[in-house]
Amino acid sequence: QVQLVESGGGLVQAGESLRLSCSASGIIFRLSAMAWYRQTPGAQRELVALISSGGTTTYADSVKGRFTISRDNAKNTMYLQMNSLKPEDTAVYYCHAFTGRFWGPGTQVTVSS
Repeated sequence: QVQLVESGGGLVQAGESLRLSCSASGIIFRLSAMAWYRQTPGAQRELVALISSGGTTTYADSVKGRFTISRDNAKNTMYLQMNSLKPEDTAVYYCHAFTGRFWGPGTQVTVSS
């Protein structure tokens, strides 16, 4: 049974940092490209950052220079380090595994001004 579980969300003030984690089980994590998406009410889910199985990364323009995606294949875990957070970063953040197209339940990030 595949499980993706996000953690690390919360309420912070603008300019502060958070680190999200996504713990994976039931998939061959090291072989899967992984990504973070986010969604606000009434909007489509949008790609935040992606990391290939080989470690190549891609970022949305809105988070470049502020967010860093990484993975630890030994721990079957992906991370999203979010610095200099802005109120517009407020959303539910989802972990996604491209192999099998699996999603986690999401974790809320709220940034107050």
